Amino acid sequence: MVFEPFEEESDFELLEENLGDPDPAVRRVAVMDLADTADPMAVPLIARAVSDESPEVRLQAAIALGEFDGLETATALCQAMQDGDNRVARAASDSLSELKDPEAAPPLLTLTSHEDPKVREGALLGLKQLRRPDALANGIEAMKDPVAAVRIQAVGVVGYLKAEEALPALISCCRDGDPDVRKTAVGALAFSKSSHARDALFAALEDENWAVREIAAEVLGRFPLGDNAQRLIGLLDDSYWQVRVKAVRSLGKLKVTAAIDRIGSQLDEVTSNLRKEAAAALGEIADPAALPYLEKLVDDPDPDVRKNVRWALGQIG
Repeated sequence: MVFEPFEEESDFELLEENLGDPDPAVRRVAVMDLADTADPMAVPLIARAVSDESPEVRLQAAIALGEFDGLETATALCQAMQDGDNRVARAASDSLSELKDPEAAPPLLTLTSHEDPKVREGALLGLKQLRRPDALANGIEAMKDPVAAVRIQAVGVVGYLKAEEALPALISCCRDGDPDVRKTAVGALAFSKSSHARDALFAALEDENWAVREIAAEVLGRFPLGDNAQRLIGLLDDSYWQVRVKAVRSLGKLKVTAAIDRIGSQLDEVTSNLRKEAAAALGEIADPAALPYLEKLVDDPDPDVRKNVRWALGQIG
């Protein structure tokens, strides 16, 4: 069945009527057209379709609700997230992540302790975007969840709130057994300027997982290094060039003159991204001691490297 564009109240009534049609294909199209109206009055009708006997209709309802916001939308999506069809549950979780209205939080808060880890994960994903202070306790508790995917989303909730009182829990997650949890927790420390956060980041520079070391090197660019600069400089020996890129970038941002020679040595690397970042970092430091390293690369085969070299030379004057 093909509907004309939504224009009148009678069109709305027709869509509502079609939600009760015996043919699930008609009901599914009705859900799609209700979403196209962008009218908040469509939400209770689409929410009704979350309980439809057809999984295809329920799936379409979960997707359609992603176009709306508010408490009623969140309540319907929380129901859909508990659907026995994994496609419906996943679509509902994705739609929950699009919520922006803080008033949508209550049904999500109740699901952070649900028996199904996928439901807990989805509820936390939705809460992260809402940045509700009353979600902090739920987030901290969920950081102890036995399922790593849930812990990752819990760290996201806590990290988005940027609450210093949550710092001990975040630091604890930097030692989590799962590398993705550790990586997320290390990244979440970026909001804090405390020495405890800085010490946790330095410890993460020695993590066995390269992605954790990479994010730690990046976040340390926000902290004064003081006498600990050598610990970040030491990361320029890392076997992963991605880690070295972030270390170089942070050392340049912090203008660590003691790192000039070590950064300069990165200009001999095969990886052009590393040479490019090294040239930019030397420009940030803007010390004449970097000139010999930069002058060797004025004819580098990579145009982005040459561009950064010219910029760096200009910074030094």
